[in-house]
Amino acid sequence: QVQLVESGGGLVQAGDSLRLSCAASGRAFSSYHMGWFRQAPGKEREFVTSISWGGVNTYYTDSVKGRFTISRDDAKKMVYLQMNSLNTEDTAIYYCAAKAGTLNSLRDSRGYAYWGQGTQVTVSS
Repeated sequence: QVQLVESGGGLVQAGDSLRLSCAASGRAFSSYHMGWFRQAPGKEREFVTSISWGGVNTYYTDSVKGRFTISRDDAKKMVYLQMNSLNTEDTAIYYCAAKAGTLNSLRDSRGYAYWGQGTQVTVSS
């Protein structure tokens, strides 16, 4: 089992950067694929990015490609989301999630067994 705690959210202006962190506890963290999802007010939760165990493969939704970078440090049991050139459409609660098993369907939130409580990111114009 894995427990996840996000941090690093806040209120920023358009064009600014933020780095979100996800601290994991529990066993075998390095064997989990990790993902970031977000949910804006009145919208469904959506995939943002994911990173495979070992950090070999990364995936991004089109709207954040070139602006966001996911990384992991298995020794520290941490996952990071570096967000640059933020815009108002990035405003949402951001969730860290862990998925065991295959690389299939990393973009599908239903495959993730463990979730953090979320951290709010608000981008003002």
